[in-house]
Amino acid sequence: MLSVLKTWGPVLALFVVLAACNSTRSITGQTFGEPISAKEAITYDDLLKKLDGKDSLAVKVRGTVEGVCQAKGCWMNIVSAKNPSQESMFVKFKDYGFFMPKDIAGREVIMQGYAYREVTPVDELKHYAEDEGKSQAEIDAITQPKVELKFMASGVMLVDQAKQ
Repeated sequence: MLSVLKTWGPVLALFVVLAACNSTRSITGQTFGEPISAKEAITYDDLLKKLDGKDSLAVKVRGTVEGVCQAKGCWMNIVSAKNPSQESMFVKFKDYGFFMPKDIAGREVIMQGYAYREVTPVDELKHYAEDEGKSQAEIDAITQPKVELKFMASGVMLVDQAKQ
């Protein structure tokens, strides 16, 4: 038995080390709305590619929080982690059923729901600007409706900061 361990021990140890290196990290976080996991979530950049030419898309997506409604946490804007200067995505929560913490700008989230494009009227854009705490001059500068990328989230995971 000892000779078997001497022969196969180093091989077994190498196998254990390689298996540990190849394991996927478990992503955890606080969830809001319906239960959600990180499994099969696509990046924000992949979402933009998959949505191209489509009306809407049921998807689980990862992104970075750009801003949150400062009145209640009832909406948030998401951007790409790799390309934050890209178009942002306006996120609402299904049936107004949950809210997000107001202090999560810069944090990573994973969301389950539907992505779509929609024209947002001027009065609604001004309302959201007020919720975000923008100045009166910034609010008054909104004069045109805007075609926006939107997302109706049924569940959101706020990824633990240690896992980002």
